[in-house]
Amino acid sequence: MTPAFIALGANLGDPVAQLREAAQRLRDTVGLHSVQLSPIYFSAPVGVVDQPRFANAAVRLKTSFTAHELLAVCHSVERAMGRVRTVRWGPRTIDLDLIFFGTLHLSDEALRLPHPRWSERAFVVQPIYDLAPDLIIDGVALSETLARLDRSDLQRAG
Repeated sequence: MTPAFIALGANLGDPVAQLREAAQRLRDTVGLHSVQLSPIYFSAPVGVVDQPRFANAAVRLKTSFTAHELLAVCHSVERAMGRVRTVRWGPRTIDLDLIFFGTLHLSDEALRLPHPRWSERAFVVQPIYDLAPDLIIDGVALSETLARLDRSDLQRAG
């Protein structure tokens, strides 16, 4: 079983409910185990800034799937929840990004692992830290990465 982390984000409809629904859909997927949802945070959009704030969280799980199979599960959940990809970094009903898949480093047309720019985004690092404060990525403690980030914009959901 390989441990994996998926970042979740949404800013259309009821984003908090959508993150919880996405986590439940992952829990209901045969082949995914020990699915845990982090606390949910609100953050400002990145890239296209003229849009609503995002709700963000992370999921920690274990799987016997390959990284590409897990990515396909993420895309399937997005489609089932009405995700339509139109504008990069634009508004969305749900977004599932595979951030880490064990210690795998991979770069192909479909998938890059670890996910690019993960270490630059507090809205990705903080929820993963909440799930795995002792996690070490490429020899660097996640706590060190988090300490370097500006978290002033993150607001934990009630």
